[in-house]
Amino acid sequence: MSNKNGKAVSVENLRREFGAFVAVNDISFEVDRGEIFGFLGPNGAGKSTTIRMLCGLLRPTSGSGQVAGFDIMRESEKIKTRIGYMSQKFSLYQTLTVEENLNFYAGVYLIAPDEHKRKKQLYFQNTILGSIRDRVVEDLPSGTKQLLALFCAIQHDPEIIFLDEPTAGVDPISRRYFWEQIDQQAESGVTVFVTTHYLDEAEECDRIGMIFSGTLTAIGDPRDLKRDRFSGRVFRVATDTPWETAELIKGIEGVRDVAPFGSELHITVLRKDADAILGQINAKLSGGLVAKAVDPNLEDLFIALIEESES
Repeated sequence: MSNKNGKAVSVENLRREFGAFVAVNDISFEVDRGEIFGFLGPNGAGKSTTIRMLCGLLRPTSGSGQVAGFDIMRESEKIKTRIGYMSQKFSLYQTLTVEENLNFYAGVYLIAPDEHKRKKQLYFQNTILGSIRDRVVEDLPSGTKQLLALFCAIQHDPEIIFLDEPTAGVDPISRRYFWEQIDQQAESGVTVFVTTHYLDEAEECDRIGMIFSGTLTAIGDPRDLKRDRFSGRVFRVATDTPWETAELIKGIEGVRDVAPFGSELHITVLRKDADAILGQINAKLSGGLVAKAVDPNLEDLFIALIEESES
């Protein structure tokens, strides 16, 4: 069965209430087949609730939608056969070995023995799992556990993979390797729907949706969003004392936000009169510090959209 509009995911006015609390507030969006779609937002924004509804694990309060061509209200069991789902705390069996976990989930998904053997050999030949196939999972670092969890969740060749905060708490090198595996899945035609609060990961996505307090505030190509939805200008100051420098700048009229990024400050100002505001900023700086214009990143955009939604 295929989706009427050819989309991997299509939802309209999707809503979920928990008593008086609205966790997901009438959101509508589509995800193309074969794309990597990133769902961004802070903790508690509604990301996990949305993904659980799409996976058939939580019934929406209202709204409609299809996943892999099946209705999320009436065909949740059919959806489960066509997707892979990796939650924030995927249930690996800690006292089993790497290979035993793969074997267990192959049985859960009713994968034919020959196909499972072929898949397992691919994983062992092409990743670190081959050298640790007999290691007990509880002894592995978190990044390796997440990689194993991914392979456990996709052994049955799902059309769509739902990944809920898959790299939370994982070191940067393991995160990079994990995303290489995600890219390979997308290149093979699989749709990847991933929730994250790491904005550098969002740059890896074909399109992103930004959700805040249950409301979808923006959706599109990350580059297009930074160009079209960011209404200000961003200046950068390299400084060894970012917090002290920020205090010098915050009171200048027209400065909307001052955010430390390591040993730098990103200063967001109103687009109107931006050059004049830059002159005032540089007049406040001392010790050879100079503010220079830079392109906004996704964090700049996300902060701006949150402030816009709260105003």
